[in-house]
Amino acid sequence: MDKVLMEKIKQKIHETISNKDEIRQIIQSLSSIDNSKSFALGIVVGRLYNAFYYQTKRILNREPTEIEFIEFLEFIKNKKSDLENLW
Repeated sequence: MDKVLMEKIKQKIHETISNKDEIRQIIQSLSSIDNSKSFALGIVVGRLYNAFYYQTKRILNREPTEIEFIEFLEFIKNKKSDLENLW
């Protein structure tokens, strides 16, 4: 994955981790749909995927490749324990 893009993703993860209150509000407001840990993790991963996709388009002027997407998934998998501690 492009180094600039990777730094942006790391920055977005840091922002997400720093905005725990915002994440909790989203999860609370949607708890009537599903109150599981998996659902909450899905919300966080969705925010990060959105950042990954749009930063790729903004920085690289193209959609992410399959290889970049796989690298993103591996990166998220390695950060899972950090992400689960947000709520």
